Amino acid sequence: MPGAYADALDAGLAALGMALEPRARTVIDGHMRLLLAWTGSINLTAIRDPAAAASGHVVDSLTAIPILRDRGADRLLDLGSGGGLPGIPLAAALPGIRALLVESTGKKAAFLRTVATATGIDDRVEVAGARAEATAADPRHRGRWPVVTARAVAPLAELVELAFPLLAPGGCLIAWKRGESIDEERAAERAIAALGGGELVRHPVTVPSLPGHVLLVATRTGVVPDGYPRANTVRKRRPW
Repeated sequence: MPGAYADALDAGLAALGMALEPRARTVIDGHMRLLLAWTGSINLTAIRDPAAAASGHVVDSLTAIPILRDRGADRLLDLGSGGGLPGIPLAAALPGIRALLVESTGKKAAFLRTVATATGIDDRVEVAGARAEATAADPRHRGRWPVVTARAVAPLAELVELAFPLLAPGGCLIAWKRGESIDEERAAERAIAALGGGELVRHPVTVPSLPGHVLLVATRTGVVPDGYPRANTVRKRRPW
């Protein structure tokens, strides 16, 4: 990777007050190298510049580490993982974490498996080539995850509906967003109430290279009713 990539990543890590172990840095660098190499074929990211990828993908993903550490999370499910963001950088930076990357597009799921194997993290990073609704209906996953992550996947209320059935009681959804999102947050609060209750907290991101970024953390506190998440067609017809 070019020097500009390393400089951008170092600057972002310094802004986060964070250092990466050499092994974690190697995994993340390998992931970004593969992401940029494959994206021309299967459109994994609109960011093609390595330095911009370091900040806009890696550093942005790692902004959730304090939340994961505070919660003592040992597992996470990355919903609509796409190019492996934020799941792979988080798993690389936190070697005690196991991750399930859920991605319904076959080519993207194949990419994720390639990255996990090539970077040597396939012993604790798995890929599920399935839709979120199917994963939430699977008894192996429903109500069993301490953390669900989602970055640039869907409106917040829809993410709540997809994530809460997967969360264990007290578990949380971490969603990456940008800018003001008052209407989106109000819709999410309606979804939270319908799915058994919980709380929504904003965590502004203070990294200079990520202006306007925020992490929205929705914690499940109640019992999720049967019937959620609704089918995709129903969600689109009756949004929150």
